[in-house]
Amino acid sequence: MIDFARNVRVWFAPEEVRQEGRTPDYRFSLANERTFLAWLRTALALIGGGFAVDQFLPDLRWGWRVGLALALLAAGVLCSLRAVNHWVRCERAMRRGEDLPASRFPTLLSLVVAVVAVAMVVVVFLGWEG
Repeated sequence: MIDFARNVRVWFAPEEVRQEGRTPDYRFSLANERTFLAWLRTALALIGGGFAVDQFLPDLRWGWRVGLALALLAAGVLCSLRAVNHWVRCERAMRRGEDLPASRFPTLLSLVVAVVAVAMVVVVFLGWEG
């Protein structure tokens, strides 16, 4: 928990990362940044999907519509927060010469998206006004 709190502080003061270890090959830092941006694009897509479900499926039963929209929106929020946290953790590990951190988040995100997709298949198969 202390590492997480320290990481959150670095989110707003990324120059603190430079105080640790040695500067890695810039290509690795840029690759880390591209990964961060890919996670942000994923977060934006999830958030957009949540809004789309809520706005463009008005005939869908309220519980289904809100549940699916909130699941996508929550996944988007978590994905964006995880992106910056993972960027900091990877940048620190590279500067310290450590192994890159492992993460279960991609598995969790994949499961959430799969559950929402299965729910959407059920909704489409049974009809929107079930």
